Order: sequence, then structure tokens, then C-alpha cells
Amino acid sequence: MSHGLMIATAESCTGGMVAAALTDIAGSSAVVERGFVTYSNAAKIDLLGVKETTLETYGAVSEEVAIEMATGALENSVADLAVSITGIAGPGGSEHKPEGRVCFAIAGLDASEVETIEFGALGRANVRATARDHALRLLLKAIG
Repeated sequence: MSHGLMIATAESCTGGMVAAALTDIAGSSAVVERGFVTYSNAAKIDLLGVKETTLETYGAVSEEVAIEMATGALENSVADLAVSITGIAGPGGSEHKPEGRVCFAIAGLDASEVETIEFGALGRANVRATARDHALRLLLKAIG
């Protein structure tokens, strides 16, 4: 993963698991610029510039918030590429936002991508680990 790029992460339900996976690799300081763990709405607003109106309109678990998180990570770092994750790891959820729903976004490199994956009620630890792995695959795909 040495294309001269710097990566930032913006994580909610994974609580820093993507940044941890990246920094588990020796020499990762040449690639990982910073990570934001923005579990609360206030943190998403304060650290990433997510708009209150976006949170009120769509909720924290939405593609709209995911892209604002990724864009905010870029704007508040010197990274070239950012990945964001926001979701419902469980237990619980609702009819409209079920357990296992996770929204991802990639921003940077003149492109952006956003998607929602329904992992299902796999249990909290499995949803978080599966979301982490998916985010890492998105980063690899974006780097090309």
C-alpha cells in the first residue's frame, strides 16, 4: 500500500477498528495520516463538520452522513483518501434502521463513493468486524 497516499479514517460503530487494522502493519505511519472516532453526533459535528441538519433529516446511520464524515476527514487532515463508517452494530435497531445496517463512504482521489450494506443481525462483534473488513476492501479498491 505505498502509492504515496495518506489515509484518514472516520469511524462511528467500529470505534477505530479500521485505523487499528491499518496501524497493525509495520511502517503504516507512511500511509495512515489520522483517524477520527466520532461515536456521538456531537463528535461528528465538532470533528468532521457533519451538518446538524443532515443528522436531523437522515439520522446518523445514513449515506448522507457517511459522505459528510469522509469529506470532513479529508478537510480536517492532510490525507488524500478517507473512508467513513456509520452503522448499527447492535444489539437492537429499529424497523427503519435494523441491526447490521452500515453505511460506508470513500472520499478523495477525485472520486467519492457511498453505499449501505445490510449485514444482518450477526451480533455486535461480527457486525463491527465485518464492517471493518469491508472498509479495508473499499480502501484497496479506491487505491487501485
